[in-house]
Amino acid sequence: MQKLEKGSKKLLNAWAFYDWANSVYSLVIASAVFPIFYQALFNASGVDTVAVFGGEIRSTPLISYTTAFAFVIVSLLIPVLSGIADFVGNKKVFMKFFCYLGALSCMGLYFFSLDNIMVSLLFYFLALVGFWSSWVFYNSYLPDVAYPEQHDKLSAKGFSLGYIGSVFLLIFNLVMIMKPELFGLGEGGEAKMKAMKISFVTVGIWWIVFSQYTFYYLPKGNKSNNKVTSRILFDGFRELRGVYRSLSENLVLKRYLAAFFVYSMAVQTVMLVATYFGEQEINWGGEDQKTLGLISSILIIQLVAIIGAQLTSKASEKFGNIPTLVVINGIWAIICVIAYFITSPMQFYITAGLVGMVMGGIQALSRSTYSKYLPKTKDTTSYFSFYDVAEKIGIVIGMSIYGYIDQRSGDMRNSILFLVVFFIVGVILLLRIPRNK
Repeated sequence: MQKLEKGSKKLLNAWAFYDWANSVYSLVIASAVFPIFYQALFNASGVDTVAVFGGEIRSTPLISYTTAFAFVIVSLLIPVLSGIADFVGNKKVFMKFFCYLGALSCMGLYFFSLDNIMVSLLFYFLALVGFWSSWVFYNSYLPDVAYPEQHDKLSAKGFSLGYIGSVFLLIFNLVMIMKPELFGLGEGGEAKMKAMKISFVTVGIWWIVFSQYTFYYLPKGNKSNNKVTSRILFDGFRELRGVYRSLSENLVLKRYLAAFFVYSMAVQTVMLVATYFGEQEINWGGEDQKTLGLISSILIIQLVAIIGAQLTSKASEKFGNIPTLVVINGIWAIICVIAYFITSPMQFYITAGLVGMVMGGIQALSRSTYSKYLPKTKDTTSYFSFYDVAEKIGIVIGMSIYGYIDQRSGDMRNSILFLVVFFIVGVILLLRIPRNK
C-alpha cells in the first residue's frame, strides 16, 4: 500500500474514523446502557451493597473505586507502552492490541452478574483499560497525520464522527431494550436485561469492525530496527521525566497542562457518573420510564455534542483557544450547581442538553490546543503520553474524591457540587497562560 502524505484527506479521514469505531464504548458502556444494567442488577436482587474483599460497599462507590483503580493501571501502563512503541517504531500494533482487548472485554460483560462480582468487574476493568490505552496512541497520531492549522477542525471532526456513529448503535440498542419481543427475546424485565447484555456484544463487534479502516491507512510510526529489551521497559518513564523537564522551557505548555489537569478531572468525572446520578437522584416514575429517560438523555447529550464540538471549533478560530476554554469551564461550573437541585426528568433533559453543548467542545479543543503548544519533535507519543497520564491521574483523583464524598455522605449531589471547585480553579489557571502565545 502506498504511504499517504501527511495532511492528505484520506489519511485525515482514516484517523478521525477511529472515533466512529471506539466511541460506542464511551456511550453504551461508560455512559448509557451499562450504568442502567449495573444498577438494575442491584435493584432486582433487592440489595444496595455487595461483599468485596471481606467488606460491604454500596453500588455507586464500588463502581467509582473500580473505575479509579483502572485509571491508575492505565496511568502506569501508558509510559511503559509509549516507551516501547517509540523504541521499536510501531505504535500501531499497540493501538490494535488495546483496541481488541477493550472490544473483547465489552463482549465479556454479557456474563456480568452479582454472584461473580469480581470476575464481572474484571471485564469492566479490562474494557476501560483497553479503551483508554488505545486512545493514547490514537491521540499521538494527530500531529503525525495533520499540520497544526488542521488540528482544531480534525479533532472536532473526530469527536463529531464518534458522536454520530455511537448514536446509531445506541438507538438500535434502545429499540432492542425497550422492545425485546421484536428481536425474539421475549417480554418483561428479564428480556430487557438480556437485551442490555447483547448490547455489550454489539459494542465489541462494532469497535473491531470499524477500526479496520483506520488501521489500514495509519502509518506504523517512526521507522526503527530496535528490538525490545528489559532496559526499555522504563524508557517511557524516563521520557515522561524528560517531557516534564522540558516544560521549564515552555511556560505556555506548562501552565496549560496545569489547567487541563485540574478541569479535566472534573469533566471526566461528570461524564463517568452522570448516568448513575440520573438513575438514583431523578424521580422517573417507573423502571421503563427510567430506562427510556436515561438513554434518551444520553442521546440528547450525544446529538447536542456534535453541534457543540463544531461551535467550539468556530469560537476558537474567532476568539482563540484559551478564552474559549475559559468560557466553557465557566459553563461547566454552572451545570454542576444546577445538577445539585434537579429532581424531575425534564430538568435532567435540559441539564443533559447543556452538558452535550460543552462536552464535545472541551474535549476536542483541549486535545487540539495541546497539540499546538508542542515543540517541534518527532517524539509525539511521549508528549501525548504525558498528556494522557495527566488526564488519567486527574480522573483517579476526581473519581476517588467523588466516591469518598458519596460513600461518607450517602448523597451523590454533594459529590457533584464539590466538582465546581475544580472548574473554578481551572479557569484561574487558564487565565495565567500568556496571551502572546
